Amino acid sequence: MSSDHYFSPAPGTVLKTRQITVQLHGQDRELTTANSVFSPAHIDTGTEVLLKYAPQPPVDGHFLDLGCGWGPIALHLALASPGATVWAVDVNERALDLVRTNAAALGLTNINAVLALDVPADISFRTIWSNPPIRVGKDELHGLMQTWLPRLESEADAWLVVQRNLGSDSLQRWLSDELPATFETTREAISKGFRVLQVHHD
Repeated sequence: MSSDHYFSPAPGTVLKTRQITVQLHGQDRELTTANSVFSPAHIDTGTEVLLKYAPQPPVDGHFLDLGCGWGPIALHLALASPGATVWAVDVNERALDLVRTNAAALGLTNINAVLALDVPADISFRTIWSNPPIRVGKDELHGLMQTWLPRLESEADAWLVVQRNLGSDSLQRWLSDELPATFETTREAISKGFRVLQVHHD
């Protein structure tokens, strides 16, 4: 059995792509997924909850999809806000290739699917959306939050979806305690065992 995880940087399994139909930004879309990425058969429930309950994104600016997988959040953001630049970030190179493939299939030119180190350090984000990779472990997850959330612009919001039984309430408390005082974390929605958290930067 392969030891690959969706958070493996370079999956060692033989690539097996598949075509799926999903609804993004109000329309059915034909997209490509593959093995050794997160939720290859469909949009996972957490991401569906986030897409349902997060508000319409801003019309422009730099957006971040942290832990993008094969790209449903990044693709949604790019479709909803064609004037924005969406940074789709993941450690999994196969996932990033799939984001690029799917963006091209949809005619989207406003997505940059990159590793974290390839995001210019001087960019601030108008919004951050994430179904964060909880299973990487608490220390790694907290490091991601401390790295990226402080890069929100002033008066901007991040939207996170976390399963309740995987620590959504403890993450909310940790964010409230550990982020600078100019950040406020609130629970904005509960659905299907998931919590949608808003992190607002004053």
